[in-house]
Amino acid sequence: MSTDTITTAARRLLTATDRRNPCAPVRDLIGPTDVTAAYAVQQLLTQDRIERGGVVVGHKIGLTNRIVQQQLGVDRPDFGVLFADMDYSGRPIPRAALLQPKVEAEIAFVLGEDLVGDLTVETVRRAVARSHAAIEVVDSRVEQWDISYADTVADNASAGVYVLGDRLPAGVDPSSVRMTMTVNGETASTGYGTDCL
Repeated sequence: MSTDTITTAARRLLTATDRRNPCAPVRDLIGPTDVTAAYAVQQLLTQDRIERGGVVVGHKIGLTNRIVQQQLGVDRPDFGVLFADMDYSGRPIPRAALLQPKVEAEIAFVLGEDLVGDLTVETVRRAVARSHAAIEVVDSRVEQWDISYADTVADNASAGVYVLGDRLPAGVDPSSVRMTMTVNGETASTGYGTDCL
């Protein structure tokens, strides 16, 4: 994949963000399944945001539900970057901050130390300082959410904004957590930690 093609794809997504107007998918440039090219586009977007003053505070994992993976024809999650200005914990989210928002219940893990080197389950558990019920508002710069795997990876794993909610009790098993999302008092969805691999 040429550098020019990667740059063109990144520019398309940046323009959609800056103009607040969703764009055509980028798979016509990088292909629908080229993981390397998609993450190269994401890296350019990350660099641009950092150059504009963005501060990386974490990472997100998307496509952790097998049903959603099947919809996109993949068998793996995708990964994105979280910036400080994406955190709307305890404050309203302005509609203008997003293009095509969708809300998902999540479990967020706040690390007390970086994860580096060879990792074991125990190493990861020790690194987690606390966990929270959370809401992720995913967003897509791609018009009408017409995404392939490469489109969502390139678009920072469709990251939008997030809200950290109540802290979960220490030692809770994330796979056993049950979450219910309500809208105006009506149940919109219910899920379990096991739904997210």
